[in-house]
Amino acid sequence: MGIFTRFRDIINANLNSMLDKAEDPEKLIKLMIREMEDTLVEIKASCAGVMAASKTSQRQLDEVLTRAKYWEEKAELAVSKGRDSLAREALLEKRRFMDRAEALEHEILGHNELVEQYQDDIRQLEDKLRSAREKERMLTQRHILAQKKRLAQEELRRADSSEAIFKFEEFESRLDRMEAEADLVNFGRKPILEDELDSLVADEDIEKELQEIKASYVKEEEKLKKIEF
Repeated sequence: MGIFTRFRDIINANLNSMLDKAEDPEKLIKLMIREMEDTLVEIKASCAGVMAASKTSQRQLDEVLTRAKYWEEKAELAVSKGRDSLAREALLEKRRFMDRAEALEHEILGHNELVEQYQDDIRQLEDKLRSAREKERMLTQRHILAQKKRLAQEELRRADSSEAIFKFEEFESRLDRMEAEADLVNFGRKPILEDELDSLVADEDIEKELQEIKASYVKEEEKLKKIEF
């Protein structure tokens, strides 16, 4: 494929349309970017070659014009000396160099036009390459987000599965059973502090009852003494 044919294909490519139709957009755009980069290198190399050729032609033109000026001066000298035949020979040499100069000027003009075309192609391709790289960056981000979304959906599906729910309910039942067993360990047994408080209440009741018995006993003794007197 010629460099310009390939370049025109790339320049005319509709990236969005191509990516929409592609089965693997990321792979396609990577290939396109590689193709653009390779083409850009070739175009720049070709442009540099034409610019070098143009400089060479310009240097040759300067030399040819210098030679033409030389023979023109020789013709003038011959005329001043009355040597018309030599003047004619000198003018013929001048014409030969001028013809060569004209050809070189056309060549330089063609080089310059080609350089301008190359430079325009380079600008277009660089714009296209920037767009493709931006597309690649966006596709990469979308791919990463899609992977994260897929993983999240898979986790949700696993969490919603009947097996997961059954395991969760089974674990919850085990916790209930463990809590019940812990409650049964102290079932019917009062805490130490509560036992002590109950003991104090019991001691107080016993003491009160004892005092009532003593008071009754004292009253009975007093009654007996009165009867004896």
